[in-house]
Amino acid sequence: MTDAKITMYGTRWCIDCIRAKDFLGRHDVPYTWVDIDRDQGAADHVRGLNDGKRIVPTIVFEDGSILVEPTNAELASKLDIRRKAS
Repeated sequence: MTDAKITMYGTRWCIDCIRAKDFLGRHDVPYTWVDIDRDQGAADHVRGLNDGKRIVPTIVFEDGSILVEPTNAELASKLDIRRKAS
């Protein structure tokens, strides 16, 4: 992936992570995936972002904003992806 400006923290077994990865992939949105089960520093970072809770997916955007367990509609809105055909 080139120029990924989004970092998604999650786990391989998380259904919401799989859905969010699928959404970003279908819309050709580059992102960096970090598996918090394999990276203790990343797990600690997620807890720091979520008041001590290990909530995934936690998605961090280039502008510093964060979405936690976002729906596809919330991702579309944040990324300015049109949800209806014109």
